Amino acid sequence: METRLALVRRARRMNRILAETYPDAHCELDFTNPLELLVATILSAQCTDKRVNMVTPTLFAKYPTVEDYAAADPSEMEGIIKSTGFFRAKTNSIIGMAQAVSAKHGGVVPRRLADLVALPGVGRKTANVVLGNAFGVPGLTVDTHFQRLVRRFGWTDETDPVKIERVVGELIPKREWTVFSHRVIWHGRRICHARTPACGVCPLAALCPSYGTGPTETAKAAKLVRPGPFS
Repeated sequence: METRLALVRRARRMNRILAETYPDAHCELDFTNPLELLVATILSAQCTDKRVNMVTPTLFAKYPTVEDYAAADPSEMEGIIKSTGFFRAKTNSIIGMAQAVSAKHGGVVPRRLADLVALPGVGRKTANVVLGNAFGVPGLTVDTHFQRLVRRFGWTDETDPVKIERVVGELIPKREWTVFSHRVIWHGRRICHARTPACGVCPLAALCPSYGTGPTETAKAAKLVRPGPFS
């Protein structure tokens, strides 16, 4: 059995290795302000960042302000974002979010978690993405990659995102939460894949209790690595 102290030390050592492996880790959604990031993150549900980034230049140009989104014609917006999937639901979320921001926050995207998660279409994950990357407020982005990896790391066996966020938040220094999230997500996209992780070339192999889930032979594992920039 791993002691609590040993777990903390292992987690922080793994974080340091990820920092060395992905020194440029960052949010892979394109944006220039909090509103754009909020919209892009809503669009990223069940969709790749790459696809979202193909759609948002047109979307951002047509709707530069909260008021523009709030007054948008749903059918026009649906036509722009259709390729991101679930476009009707996403259109409703974006317009509803904008109307709420306009009515309750003076047209300015709020910078408090409680205010963000109260907006239509904005969950805790989306809120933490915006807080961490647009406002510099530390937050853990518990997406599917993050959930998969921290369980493989043996840090938790929780499946609820909020509980995972709490557990990991106690292992990693708060000041690093945002960039740590990016490191984990990058690792999940590039090496620690859902079906067949590239264990044989993983820099965390010596510290990971799930080593061997994927091929351990270097040559075979190397073929599984997906380079960025990423989807």
